[in-house]
Amino acid sequence: MSDPVALLRASHAEPGAAVTLAMTLLAVGVGHRGWAVAGVAAAIGATQLSVGWVNDWLDADRDRATGRTDKPVAAGAVSRRTVGISGLLASLAIPLLGLPFGAAATACITLVGVFALLYDWPLKSTPLSIVPYLVAFGLMPAFVVLALPGHPWPPAWLVAAGALLGGGAHFANVLPDLADDAATGVVGLPHRLGAAWSQVAAAGLLLAATLTLVFGPPGPPSWPGIAAAAAAVVVLPLGWYAGKKALKRGTRQVAMFRSVIVVALIDIALLVLSGRVV
Repeated sequence: MSDPVALLRASHAEPGAAVTLAMTLLAVGVGHRGWAVAGVAAAIGATQLSVGWVNDWLDADRDRATGRTDKPVAAGAVSRRTVGISGLLASLAIPLLGLPFGAAATACITLVGVFALLYDWPLKSTPLSIVPYLVAFGLMPAFVVLALPGHPWPPAWLVAAGALLGGGAHFANVLPDLADDAATGVVGLPHRLGAAWSQVAAAGLLLAATLTLVFGPPGPPSWPGIAAAAAAVVVLPLGWYAGKKALKRGTRQVAMFRSVIVVALIDIALLVLSGRVV
């Protein structure tokens, strides 16, 4: 594996790319065009690179101790110093990438970066581990709207839906690593609830996010909205069931995490199709 590929993998590329794609599609849906779409994607992408790289920089010793050969730093594919410097540069780039969109949007995307990093340290191993996800994911769609010409205020239902998506993502994201985290003293909210209840929480929060997106905008729900709700009702129980099976087998629980990504993308597609954000 080449160093650039290893460095990209250390950023938690899969979920980071999913979040960036979702917010880029939302940007198109609310009316951004041309350079603004690329600017939104760059700013959101910087937050994802920042939190991913800083996470692996902080967790390098813990990942080595638990034999996480899927982590590039722990496997020796990229140095901890390189990942740390990359995380610092990505963090510093966040407010700079927000500047072309005005003061309110810059403050909003900066807060996204700050709360994301607060998860890496010190909240990851506390009962408040969900808070950075709630805040950062609620503020990301708010940034996309604030970045529009005229800087319109984001509707409350959009912020609430983003926060619910983030809360569900937190529980699902931690599920594959519960055993490794427990072995090294990481005890966030999902660890305190346990794998079974964390799966229920992830599914419940994602379903609540979908329903908020369907019934939150003014007017009757659209047919795409109804279809999205139906898809969530199917995908989330399947992810929960697969996760339950993995729990019994003692294997890594990635099914619920992947179902969260699927439902999140369905929700963003619903937003893009609805055209009722602002």
